[in-house]
Amino acid sequence: MENRRHEMKNEPEIVYSRSIKAGKRIYYLDVKKARNEDLYLCITESKRKQGAEDEFPQFEKHKVFLYKEDFAHFTEGLNDVIAFVQGQLGEIEERKEWAPETADGEATAVANEGEKTEDKSLLGSLLDKLKG
Repeated sequence: MENRRHEMKNEPEIVYSRSIKAGKRIYYLDVKKARNEDLYLCITESKRKQGAEDEFPQFEKHKVFLYKEDFAHFTEGLNDVIAFVQGQLGEIEERKEWAPETADGEATAVANEGEKTEDKSLLGSLLDKLKG
């Protein structure tokens, strides 16, 4: 019955997706197509709930929908907050095990430790693709 209920929903088509594994959390950045053919970003945080070892794993999910008319303000605000945190704490060390995955599940190459990462964030790159 659960499958039938899921099939009956008109889920928006995912046209581009990236997942980011960050410690105990996974962030999904999904570009979805609305009924009117507009694209929007759905950011999902998924965190495994603590439970008994013999139970099926359960996940707590939180979603944020970001629409194209809000991209510039969101990016500006996010960059401002990140700059503030870096100003307070200095340079923040990135997770070493992080490797972004594309929609087909392939991990992209991770930069060498000595190489500087691009100034543009993953979210900024994704927002640029949506604007284009």
